[in-house]
Amino acid sequence: MKLPQLLLGSLLLAPTLATAQTVQPVKYTDLAKRLDQPSDTTYVVNFWATWCAPCIKELPNFEQLNAEYASKKVKVLLVSMDTPTLLDKKVVPFVQKRGLKSEVLLMNEPDPNAWLTKLDKKWSGAIPYTLIVNTKKNQRITFEKELTQAELIAAVQKAL
Repeated sequence: MKLPQLLLGSLLLAPTLATAQTVQPVKYTDLAKRLDQPSDTTYVVNFWATWCAPCIKELPNFEQLNAEYASKKVKVLLVSMDTPTLLDKKVVPFVQKRGLKSEVLLMNEPDPNAWLTKLDKKWSGAIPYTLIVNTKKNQRITFEKELTQAELIAAVQKAL
């Protein structure tokens, strides 16, 4: 009797485990290559961290955008600026607890100063920071602040 219950329990959990969000470490060069490739996809890239209160506050705005624009060529990337050593201990549990559906990456670079100005010469390194890119339309919009849902939607509409 216990074996069928165990099998049933594992079958019920299987879909949850299969759809659990993963967090991929990424190097700056790989991220830049992805954003710079010719494409009609608009990338909305939000740089955030688990310890950043304004970042956490605005994450639902990006999740809502991701859901509302799922049928359009809009791709939301949430790039964690937490240190790579915190990936399994802090970032993955944070992402899973909040049920984030957008693609989540973790910046795997030892020195942010080595790549920040390559991404945006005006970026001081403060987060939250959002970059909206559409290479086909030559659009590049940046924000070094917490965004409201209205500001985010307006910026994406401008880039489309």
